[in-house]
Amino acid sequence: MSTATAPVRRSGIIKGYNKGHPVVKRTVPSTFKKQVVTKRVAAIRDVIREVSGFAPYERRIQELLKSGLDKRALKVAKKRLGSIQAGKKKRDEMATANRKK
Repeated sequence: MSTATAPVRRSGIIKGYNKGHPVVKRTVPSTFKKQVVTKRVAAIRDVIREVSGFAPYERRIQELLKSGLDKRALKVAKKRLGSIQAGKKKRDEMATANRKK
């Protein structure tokens, strides 16, 4: 059996049980912040959307939503994007795009 023990604090002495140079483990803050949309990122996305427009599957989802076929729009989005969560998010995004027009 192995027992989990806490890391030993080094004493700075060459020999002995606590031998070795004393070090302190750094805690580096994470720079990866998913789903945080800053003003800059939002502005960039708006410009890209304005220039490039909607993909064909996005236009199809918008047409289905205009016809009141929410479930079919979700199925199209899910098939294209791969997951139900991504499909719901895309359906909501296309619904808000329809309302803005």
